[in-house]
Amino acid sequence: MIEKQIIVNHCMSETRIAVVEKEQVAELFIERHGDRGLVGNVYKGSILRVLPGMQSSFVDIGEVRSGFLYVSDVLSEDFIAQSRALLKDSIEDLSHDEIEKKLKWNKIAIEQLLRDGQDVLVQAVKEPLGNKGSRLSMFVTFPGRYIVLSPYFNHIGVSKKIEDPAERQRLKEIFEPIKPENMAVIVRTAARGVPGEILSKELEYLTAIWKEVQEKFHTSSAPFLIHRDLDVTQRVVREQFSDDIGKVVIDDEKLLQKTKKFLAATSPGAESRLELYSGTTPIFDVYGIEMDIGRALSKKVDLPSGGYIIVDQTEALTAFDVNTGRYVGRANAAETVLKTNMEAVKKVVSQLRLRNIGGIIVIDFIDMENQADRERVFNALTEELKSDRARTNVLKISELGLVQMTRKRTSESLEQLLLDDCPLCEGRGKVKSIVTEAHDLLREIARVHNQTGRTLLQVRAREDIRDWILEEERDWFQEIVDRWGLTVNFRQGEMTAAALSESSFEVSAE
Repeated sequence: MIEKQIIVNHCMSETRIAVVEKEQVAELFIERHGDRGLVGNVYKGSILRVLPGMQSSFVDIGEVRSGFLYVSDVLSEDFIAQSRALLKDSIEDLSHDEIEKKLKWNKIAIEQLLRDGQDVLVQAVKEPLGNKGSRLSMFVTFPGRYIVLSPYFNHIGVSKKIEDPAERQRLKEIFEPIKPENMAVIVRTAARGVPGEILSKELEYLTAIWKEVQEKFHTSSAPFLIHRDLDVTQRVVREQFSDDIGKVVIDDEKLLQKTKKFLAATSPGAESRLELYSGTTPIFDVYGIEMDIGRALSKKVDLPSGGYIIVDQTEALTAFDVNTGRYVGRANAAETVLKTNMEAVKKVVSQLRLRNIGGIIVIDFIDMENQADRERVFNALTEELKSDRARTNVLKISELGLVQMTRKRTSESLEQLLLDDCPLCEGRGKVKSIVTEAHDLLREIARVHNQTGRTLLQVRAREDIRDWILEEERDWFQEIVDRWGLTVNFRQGEMTAAALSESSFEVSAE
């Protein structure tokens, strides 16, 4: 089994987490503390407006932008009753959509289910994207390390990835006598081989959360945040921690202790794999992660044999264009094309995970005349996608070499998070956002000091980046200055057309 690592970089303004596989960053999670994610939060909301023409409604949840609720995410007593009857003796792990398809459910019009001003219990299932508010659902769920509690259904589901019939039966027998009535328990892959007493303890914990949510819903006034999901570090540990995780390295003592307590409660014994990084060189530099982040924002991705992929993200879809580049092969054109496409399969899936790309995706493989070659590439793609935790749906490869697929999107992609539309080309290109530039500069100040040992630093930076640091990030900046006794002098950068391709800041030591 391949050892993986989780590397956590924490500072006053943001937490960055990299999941490293085979010494390469497989997934990256970034949470800025002033803009904490909403997914998983449970709210008492108020219906602002029901839209029959769109079969959706706007919901006031107390956030800057109202959330929206589709008819398919509205709680229907008839749907719940039929679902409970359908899944009574089943151990299938089915999503909400899969249950609807299996029931052949005919949706009820939203105006028959909701009214303006009505209070509703909702959960954020997608982060706000662009100008859209968070997508909401009335089918709330509470994920744990080993199970997911779904209060509105009434069955035991076991992850499809647990294929051993004996293990599936063991897990079913553990939960049958302890599952609360009229609630569903979905057993996650991580529960494979876990003792019954640990699983029972987590069920009690999640059930207690649900009872608390119900009590707060009846005693609070909308809009109200009833339950906040875990922070990004705990979420990643909850979702990603497994037997093949060799260690979790954290560069902050307080966060380390907090994570240790969380692991001790959810995965006894696993806290021994936590490690504190106390070096002076930034942790992401030590593991080469900063370079991987830079490459993840590039439009061009190189393949091992000399080919390359062009990645083009738009609001509606993401396109991957595979090219042979300088690779000319050794035998014939068909072999060259097949080898390039097979290399592209691994790289495309890795980029989907690293960049957190969701929605509609089109992969333009190089044309293959041989049907057997097309099937080989398609099968390799579906096999490689098994390593992706996000839900995907892939259509067969066409004669033109096109693959159309969807990947579940719950949050912004890496590009949307770290980049802004370029103000000089009216949004046709991308530049780093001012927040990203400011954070990069603060890390560069620490890096230059650690490399040179000098305490007097000269910083040439754009005026907007300097002002952002001195106003919005002054606490982080002051912490860096005080920690190493630095004197930092800012000089305004000269922004001319010729300087657009240059770095937006420069740090030097004297």
